[in-house]
Amino acid sequence: MRIGALTGGGDCPGLNAVIRAVARRAFDRGDEIVGVLHGWRGLVEGQFRPLGPIDVTGILPRGGTILKTSRTNPYKVDGGVGRLLENLRRLDALVAIGGEDTLGVAARLHSEHDVHVVGVPKTIDNDLSGTDYTFGFDTAVAIATEAIDRLHSTAESHDRVMVCEVMGRHTGWIAVMAGMAGGADVILTPERPVTVERCCELIQQRHAKGKDFSIVVVSEGWELRTESGAATLVESGAADAFGHVRLGGVGEALAREIESRTRFETRVTTLGHIQRGGSPTAHDRVLATRYGLKAADMVYAGAWGQMASLRGDRIEAVPLSDAVAELKTVPDELYEQASAFFG
Repeated sequence: MRIGALTGGGDCPGLNAVIRAVARRAFDRGDEIVGVLHGWRGLVEGQFRPLGPIDVTGILPRGGTILKTSRTNPYKVDGGVGRLLENLRRLDALVAIGGEDTLGVAARLHSEHDVHVVGVPKTIDNDLSGTDYTFGFDTAVAIATEAIDRLHSTAESHDRVMVCEVMGRHTGWIAVMAGMAGGADVILTPERPVTVERCCELIQQRHAKGKDFSIVVVSEGWELRTESGAATLVESGAADAFGHVRLGGVGEALAREIESRTRFETRVTTLGHIQRGGSPTAHDRVLATRYGLKAADMVYAGAWGQMASLRGDRIEAVPLSDAVAELKTVPDELYEQASAFFG
């Protein structure tokens, strides 16, 4: 059997651990593993790389992906789906490792063309439904938490408000979890329509208690809104092939508002791609490995159109269509627990 594997969308720590696990399972069964380079673009263009035992040796702790990645949507490429299906004839099965967009394409290919594909959930945003956690998320939270810890010392030394912008297009999982772990004083997420005025009020409450510095954590997808004006999503670039506008800059905009309204010196740190880079945590290495082994097992079971999913402590198979049906947002209970420490 020739099993293909691709990684699509944004890179994140743990991708290589999945590739390694799928490959090791295939080698044990005497089968061939073929890497598809640059995500769905590689299938459209026929970019394949055979993987042997040496190719996956030592990649467990490495960040990024040895197969490269892209945000290509074959349904937006002229003749893309036809060429993709033609190239798929060189494979017996495909393991698609990605987030909402990558797995959305996989689900569509399975439902419309009966493609033999299984999925693995990858996104640092942790916003895929159908699974408790995605790999890459734990690493991103750990990196953001360390940054917040470091911002505390400089904020306190200068009596400043420090705004830390983290990733999170539609959901605030990273902001809430890292904010709680790092002791943030205000956390702003896409799910919550908190106004600039309310944010400033919470900061002023701290100063009234004699606390002369504050830490604000904000998701890149939080809409800047005031009580008298419309909400604004801060954009930094054009839309990609899946229609997502590049975000970034809300931290800077918020910092200007805070300093103007409170007169407290305010600085901003945007973590950006730092959250995606580097070696995965032990948790993400283990989770990604378990996902990879499950994906290979689903291939051998012929469980097409399914995705490896974490349910409690178990790795189970769920339909891809369910996994991409809607985004998993931060529950109200978790945000309320975080907000108990605001102000």
